[in-house]
Amino acid sequence: MKTIIRNATIVNEGRQFIGSVVIEDEMIQEVLESDDTTQYYDLEIDATGLYLFPGVIDDHVHFREPGMTHKADIASENRTAAAGGVTSYMEMPNTNPPTTTLNLLEEKFQIAARDSRVNYSFYFGATNDNVETLPILDRTRVPGVKVFMGSSTGNMLVDRTESLYRIFATSPLLLMAHCENTGIIEANIRAFKKKYKGQNDFPVRYHSRIRSVEACYESSALAVQMAKDTGARLHIAHVSTAKELELFENKPIEEKKITAEAVIAHLMFTTEDYDTLGTRIKCNPSVKTPEDRAALREALTNGLIDVVATDHAPHLESEKLGGALRAASGMPMIQFSLVSMLELSENGILPIERIPDLMSHNPAKLFHIEKRGFIRPGYYADLTLVDPEANWQVREGRYYTKCGWTPMDERFFKWRVRRTLINGITAYSDGIVVDGVRGKELRFQVS
Repeated sequence: MKTIIRNATIVNEGRQFIGSVVIEDEMIQEVLESDDTTQYYDLEIDATGLYLFPGVIDDHVHFREPGMTHKADIASENRTAAAGGVTSYMEMPNTNPPTTTLNLLEEKFQIAARDSRVNYSFYFGATNDNVETLPILDRTRVPGVKVFMGSSTGNMLVDRTESLYRIFATSPLLLMAHCENTGIIEANIRAFKKKYKGQNDFPVRYHSRIRSVEACYESSALAVQMAKDTGARLHIAHVSTAKELELFENKPIEEKKITAEAVIAHLMFTTEDYDTLGTRIKCNPSVKTPEDRAALREALTNGLIDVVATDHAPHLESEKLGGALRAASGMPMIQFSLVSMLELSENGILPIERIPDLMSHNPAKLFHIEKRGFIRPGYYADLTLVDPEANWQVREGRYYTKCGWTPMDERFFKWRVRRTLINGITAYSDGIVVDGVRGKELRFQVS
């Protein structure tokens, strides 16, 4: 099948221009800056007035399958991913059971082969006891090893220093670390309970003082030092503080062995939003102060932040009841990552040309993903068309996550995803998620 997307404003590899993209079956065949072709196409998409981006590669999602499918599963969250212009994802191992054995990892791949409409892969979860498995992971299939240096699900908290050093020294794959110092968090909880005479929960506005700047920085600093000592490739997930940015370098991603990810929650919300959104924006690490958010936003363009992801983490609304301790941490965000970044660009926070770097190009480079992340001939046709003048409001029925809510509810956006193509096939178009589309397993080049 031959498809042409005509007259789009193409944003790719540091520039934007009016052009057309020719797709043959799954692959991009040509990128045309002047379209005077008269040849026949099976499908012609008029993209006049729309912007064409490479599909978003989200390197950090929680789709809850297996074990927590009452609130999300691979099939449901793929729907909301496609609606947000996300064409590939890498999913975290803290499911139930956690993905900490080769058999459990293979089971996830089998579920995705059946149910995933978006391209996919899965992290392997490190524990205190499975270090010997890391060298035998298939580096062409697995993007990395997730290390929880803070609270987590099941037995996935790696809390022994000797185990951490072994993981850092042993893993041939990139290590993605969740960095929060459990000792500091627990001490903060004890201090709050003493101050409030043994209360077992506190208003959610105290969440950022319990999961504090110090808890994040101390853990991230330890991870960076271990990476330097061992030569490990380290990617620190969801950096949330200005202080942590001191740990990173401003140079091209190809020259880095230590990289940083920011997520949409920490770029869009601050502690001041607790008054209106409450536990809907409770996540780990916590959202921080307006000053921290401003530093993270600046880091999108100064080279300290390399990748923007979502940490998409659905919970039922009933699970979000409570406060700083009892309410579940996490929020469904994947449908709104691209439009949120475009909103930041609209507000002068970063150039629009920087968005593909952070959400498509750099994830592809960091994980050495084969033939994805760019609008180039010979690459898979993972693409998203976005309307810059949609001026729409998020409302129930316009989002697709199984848990049935989002902290973006009732928010106004100027930009809106109109169409998402995955491997050359339309998976989402103007509010309709197309059934029957299946993504492919991501493949990673081994250097």
